[in-house]
Amino acid sequence: MSIRGMIFDLDGTLLDSLGMWSNLVSHFLRKFGIDPPEDIDGEVKPMTVSEACAYITERFALPVTAKEAEKLIVQHAAEAYTQELPLKPGAERFLREAAARGIPCALATVTYPALLPAALKRLGIADCFQAVLTADDFPEGKNEPAIYLEAARRLGTEPADTAVFEDAVYAAKTAKDAGFPVIGIRDDTARTEWPELERICDRTADGWAELLEIWTE
Repeated sequence: MSIRGMIFDLDGTLLDSLGMWSNLVSHFLRKFGIDPPEDIDGEVKPMTVSEACAYITERFALPVTAKEAEKLIVQHAAEAYTQELPLKPGAERFLREAAARGIPCALATVTYPALLPAALKRLGIADCFQAVLTADDFPEGKNEPAIYLEAARRLGTEPADTAVFEDAVYAAKTAKDAGFPVIGIRDDTARTEWPELERICDRTADGWAELLEIWTE
């Protein structure tokens, strides 16, 4: 595999966390006695936490500010990140193999930045990344390619030589349109998106064990 750098998404790609996030907004709305629309979780999926909170507080006229909603949602997620959520099988081994082969890696995530340090430390992969980029510095998230382009810049690689690993269709498309080779990780929470993910990506896989074979190609 002739790749000089790698950029990894976190949720749904390395971390088995989308089951928690996939119905978090619906769960939050029910706390306020609101019956959530069937499509609300999918609607906010491309948004950062801040964007999603601003959207739902305005749309549903919640009795809290967007900042207050964000704080409540992050508090709920923090416990899972610091104590429970596991890496996907084979993910750490893949990262360690990249390091052993001298391939620099970056983490590019729209996960709320405050959740990251404890989770990465608990999972034992904090040292796997030469750069960690979050929505703090890229408020447009992955709807625009800036986060990927900056990650490649920090790794000292060109987009064409830098593989991006993503599970979300919108993010994979952004990276692909920016000139990156993209490898799609199929997550069970987004089965309906798999055909489109396969269309966009250079390669797709059900998991990291399947991708370990690229080191021998």
